[in-house]
Amino acid sequence: MDSYRTILKPTAPILFKERKSKFFGYCFPVNDEEQVKQYIASLKNEYPTANHVCYAWQIGTTKKTYRANDDGEPNNSAGMPIYGQLQSYDVTNTLVAVVRIFGGTKLGVGGLITAYKETAKIALEQAQIITKIIKQQFKIEFEYAEMDVVMRMVKKHQLEIISQDLHLKCSMVIAVKKSDFRRTLNLFKTQHKLKIKTDQ
Repeated sequence: MDSYRTILKPTAPILFKERKSKFFGYCFPVNDEEQVKQYIASLKNEYPTANHVCYAWQIGTTKKTYRANDDGEPNNSAGMPIYGQLQSYDVTNTLVAVVRIFGGTKLGVGGLITAYKETAKIALEQAQIITKIIKQQFKIEFEYAEMDVVMRMVKKHQLEIISQDLHLKCSMVIAVKKSDFRRTLNLFKTQHKLKIKTDQ
């Protein structure tokens, strides 16, 4: 897989009402659990009278991890329905949070599942979903005399240069699509005067 779907930026809150309970839905792009904690903390500050701030997130591109949190609602009545919508929209590196302000009428487990699912769905419908390409990087080190050879290969294969240091001793960091990584690496390895470095 060379690509993944995620959201471009945080969404404005959406409101879903069910028997006087208010459900505010939010989506946030996240890269780690620390960001998740910060967003949830800020929502709890923003809604001090909220009874529950339930959420689900999925993080990772090739290997995905997720978590669903009911925040005091009955087991699997909030976090998992939200997570189901993350799966439906096939997005990762994304947090969906739903703030509930209780309206005085109990909804029952079935009602809660529907309300959290619907709020998450509407929030994700508002989000700008984008596709990102997964890239891997490698570094080439070479003498200045090899500059033409390297630049010809970069141009021929339309490679993306992340950074370069062009002096007597030169180096260049190149990013390629994950599926092209091995093939591109091998192309440069045929040039024996180049030194190749990867993280792997």
